[in-house]
Amino acid sequence: QVQLVESGGGTVQVGGSLRLSCAMSGTVFSINRMGWYRQATGKQRELVASIINGWQIKYADSVKGRFAISGDNAKNTLYLQMNSLAPEDTGVYYCNLDQEGDTYWGQGTQVTVSS
Repeated sequence: QVQLVESGGGTVQVGGSLRLSCAMSGTVFSINRMGWYRQATGKQRELVASIINGWQIKYADSVKGRFAISGDNAKNTLYLQMNSLAPEDTGVYYCNLDQEGDTYWGQGTQVTVSS
């Protein structure tokens, strides 16, 4: 079992920055993919950024050039640096991990961008 706990969300003004963290614990040994998703009210959950097989990074077109995903293996933590935030970035951000055919989700952290 793997546990994921997100932190770092909050309310920020347009153009501001936030850094989300996802602390991973439990039996983490062979991660196939880890990433961040978000879900705005009334919309489907969407992929924001992911790291595949430890090196391949993908971003949603809407966040390219503004967001950066990274990981710290020593701390078992995944990060999402978000810059130049816009109102459309508002939503609940979820950490996600795929390992050996199993998928794990965190509880989510709210990000609100106010204009």
